[in-house]
Amino acid sequence: MARIFMIWAAVLLMALEVSATTNDDVQQAEALTARLAAPLTAKVEFRKIDPDGGKDVFTLESRGGKVIIGGNNAGSMAVGLNRYLNRYCKVTVSWYADVPVKLPKALPDVPSPERVTARVPQRFFLNYCTWGYTMPFWDWKRWERFIDWMALNGVNLPLAITGQEAVWYNVWTSLGMTGRQVREYFTGPTYLPWHRMANIDGWCGPLPKEWLDGQQALQQRIVERERALNMRPVLPAFAGHVPGKLRDLFPDADIQALGAWAGFDEKYRTYFLNSEDPLYARIQRMFLEEQTRLFGTDHIYGIDPFNEVDPPSFEPEYLNKVSRHIYESLTAVDPDAEWLQMAWFLYYQREDYTPERTRAMLTGVPQGKMTMLDYYCEYKEMWREHDGFYGQPFIWCYLGNFGGNTNVQGRVKEAGERIERALQQCGDNLVGIGSTLEGLDVQQFPYEYILEKAWNFGKSDEQVINELADRHAGSECQPVREAWKLLYDSVLDITPGNFAAPLPCSYPTLGKEGRTIKYSPSDLLAVWDLLLQQDKVTTDAMTIDLIWIGRQLLGDLFLVEKQKFDEAFKQRDKSVFYAQSDLLFELLSDLDNINSHHPHATLEQWLQEARDLGETPRVKDYYEMNARRLITTWGGSLNDYACRNWNGLMWDYYAKRWETYIRILTVGIISGQEPDIAQIRSTIDKFQEKWVTSTEEVVSSASDEDVLTHCRRLRDKYREQLDNWLSK
Repeated sequence: MARIFMIWAAVLLMALEVSATTNDDVQQAEALTARLAAPLTAKVEFRKIDPDGGKDVFTLESRGGKVIIGGNNAGSMAVGLNRYLNRYCKVTVSWYADVPVKLPKALPDVPSPERVTARVPQRFFLNYCTWGYTMPFWDWKRWERFIDWMALNGVNLPLAITGQEAVWYNVWTSLGMTGRQVREYFTGPTYLPWHRMANIDGWCGPLPKEWLDGQQALQQRIVERERALNMRPVLPAFAGHVPGKLRDLFPDADIQALGAWAGFDEKYRTYFLNSEDPLYARIQRMFLEEQTRLFGTDHIYGIDPFNEVDPPSFEPEYLNKVSRHIYESLTAVDPDAEWLQMAWFLYYQREDYTPERTRAMLTGVPQGKMTMLDYYCEYKEMWREHDGFYGQPFIWCYLGNFGGNTNVQGRVKEAGERIERALQQCGDNLVGIGSTLEGLDVQQFPYEYILEKAWNFGKSDEQVINELADRHAGSECQPVREAWKLLYDSVLDITPGNFAAPLPCSYPTLGKEGRTIKYSPSDLLAVWDLLLQQDKVTTDAMTIDLIWIGRQLLGDLFLVEKQKFDEAFKQRDKSVFYAQSDLLFELLSDLDNINSHHPHATLEQWLQEARDLGETPRVKDYYEMNARRLITTWGGSLNDYACRNWNGLMWDYYAKRWETYIRILTVGIISGQEPDIAQIRSTIDKFQEKWVTSTEEVVSSASDEDVLTHCRRLRDKYREQLDNWLSK
């Protein structure tokens, strides 16, 4: 009898555990739904279902006036919810927390049941750089919506590197450094991604102690919510980067300076502790144990030694030993540890990382324990260059954006075709699809498109574009469908590159723009014309579309008119010169103005986020300086790398640089002398540094027209210049 009772008790306990898990998944999906839009909760009902042959799956159907969404976990249920919102409600959920989810008055039913499975088990998102170019000053409200957006789009492997400086602060002080020394070793908040990747130390520091405490608390909320939605947050591990001061405390340790990076002075260079040194394993243990105490672990760690810097040696034997020892130091602390390594170094340093060297490095880790992020696949698939990463699994990634540049680019269609080929050719070695964008900008479509490829929707290109256009228009709209088809087939066939902003955001030079337009400007104007045929704008996504296309077109026109300005100077044609200078200022003013229609296309929003995070006036000013510097002068040789076509920034910063350029050329045309190029550069450089360290109110302009009326007026205002340009 006792044995029978024990068996029944075990069965009951298992049933309760399954029920608890089921309820938890359903509750998390319900909570996400309520956060998005409360009226949805009365229409949508979630149910737990079994995986489909071990694969994530969701189902969608209407029954009894309800939309029933099934999923094998909360994450799959979220993808099903997004499918309902996108396809049937014609709604795009913004990744920005201040953009509400606008539902149709009557929530529709699903006409026929759907069952969709995941094509790959892992869906990765984010890039170290995103923490600098977009996220450095985010609070929990912003993070909460963004995590929901990731869940809706199927992400289950997010990079999660917030707050790691709090862990390192505890480690380095435990090893004998003072708190001040540690905070001086850290960079400023916007530059932490490049400190974390061992590129620079100390730049724009020291980091305030309040930053460490606030980010620690924020990370705890981030990973808790991500895990609740069935994600595995990718936390960092020790990759060998140590403070230079550690040499004083451990004079016998094998610590070497790494190569200089991006034109930065020697004092900002980083240091690497040889993985064979006994101190290495000690630091790894200290870091992982402290990180696990604060943030838990999902046993997957991002480790990226030698990213964009030369290792102490390129000898295959050395690279193999480094990898092996790093992995051994991981598993000594966490026997279940997996290593996630970005393959960006194989592209960026492709001449150095030969197949022989790369094979040695990757095979230093047991097969299946290192997953490679193939970082920039829309341009160069490194798995093809390196024999499928020599047996290590990999995730196909779309980069799509460098530096948060706000220009029109993407190569979306080509990326989709490459994904399909990779899925056919790579077999089980391809374990995921993801995106490694550097900055969010305001256009979500390319990233949603890539993440959708991870699921078996079976859509044709026409279905993809029509559904997207209907969401952005808020209803079926043929001109918007035609506009997005033209974007998808033509304009967006551009490989993202760095320093890729339109000319107005570039450093003024005489006749040396270095800019080319890589698509048909006629197609871009046709897209704007089609979008402007709508009767009204009802969605945030359409506001973004109108700004995105309009400012790109005006930026391209600026390039053409600036070339005419330079030619008029060269020919000493004063009447054309003065007319062109007036036109250039008009374009700069209108570029500033068009961006005022969306808060995330404004400098004000960026600077306010920075100041809001500070607790004292001094720290607020410090955060603002970091925010201003990153998107302008950056540091080293990276001036304008992260330039943005934004309201406020266009008129308060870029237009002032162009004013200097035009003024000095005006002096030259009046005097008949050649302009002093050195004077132009010196004056602009002084202005830039003064602007970066200023806390004065930013001068910007805003339109009192609705975005549709405003864009129509701008198009008509410049129609003559556009027609003259495009007719040639």
